[in-house]
Amino acid sequence: MSENILNDGYDPSNLAQPSVNVVEFQDVVKKYGSKTVLDGVSFSIKPGSVFALLGENGAGKTTTIRMVLGETAPTSGLIRVFEQNPMKRSKDIRERIGFIPESPTLYEYMTVGQIGKFASAFNKKGYLQRYAKRCEELGLNPKDRIKSLSKGLKAKTSLALELARDPDVLVLDEPTSGLDALVRRQILSDVAELGAMGKTILLSSHQTAEVERVADQVAFLKNGKFVLMDSIENLRRMTRVVDATISGEVGDAAALEPLFASIFEEEYVGLERYGLRYRILGRKLARNYEERLRASLGDRLLKTEISVPSLEDVFVAYMRKRR
Repeated sequence: MSENILNDGYDPSNLAQPSVNVVEFQDVVKKYGSKTVLDGVSFSIKPGSVFALLGENGAGKTTTIRMVLGETAPTSGLIRVFEQNPMKRSKDIRERIGFIPESPTLYEYMTVGQIGKFASAFNKKGYLQRYAKRCEELGLNPKDRIKSLSKGLKAKTSLALELARDPDVLVLDEPTSGLDALVRRQILSDVAELGAMGKTILLSSHQTAEVERVADQVAFLKNGKFVLMDSIENLRRMTRVVDATISGEVGDAAALEPLFASIFEEEYVGLERYGLRYRILGRKLARNYEERLRASLGDRLLKTEISVPSLEDVFVAYMRKRR
């Protein structure tokens, strides 16, 4: 067994990073009446990173984005965007942020070209030229009327409008929801390109495969709390799946969980059972994991295999985890 597939302990997120965060939340709570939407959330986004919020519907992703944009205030806690209070300096902050919601609002009576000209009146010099270039790259026809566009083409128009502003930060709330595969791929390709150019991106989604392609950092939101926050690179290095084939009658698989938890030195996350095969996921797999399993199971342990889980595997395990 190669040592690399176990875990090598290297964490690139420990390397020196810029000291000033673009976005910072400290112990943020948001309540609507008696309902707590965010419960003590803390995170920071460094310049030039692609930070993804993952969570099921109602987890608090959109509320987090609205607070970044200064659209709603926290019940308690501290929020800083560009080192400023977004509720007090919302206009200044919004001038530096491009925002694409899940369902963009566009003037349907305008053409693609007209809406760009309209937007140019509210933006800095060179906007119209940048917008025309983005439309060409995205395959948009300036003469097409907005109301005649498909959902995918409307999403591209919204993206062109925001990218033409040349923002320091791009915020996307479920940007590919309901789009076909080709449009999703193109939008994500643009997001990845912006990240490579050093733009800071905050992305909210529940599409784990897409996030895995473009994000540097991910945070899993569950019931208003972060249950995981890590770099994609570190997740790949430190998270492992052990497929253990065990013969004989086991009964309730939960009875084996203390044993399975013992093979991970940092965190045991979860278990799925498929007949005789147990799929066990956790962080920092012990190098003598097989000895630990065999000491308890003996010859009933028929086979073990190790693999690196996908982001979807990790996300599902954390969403199912009992706390």
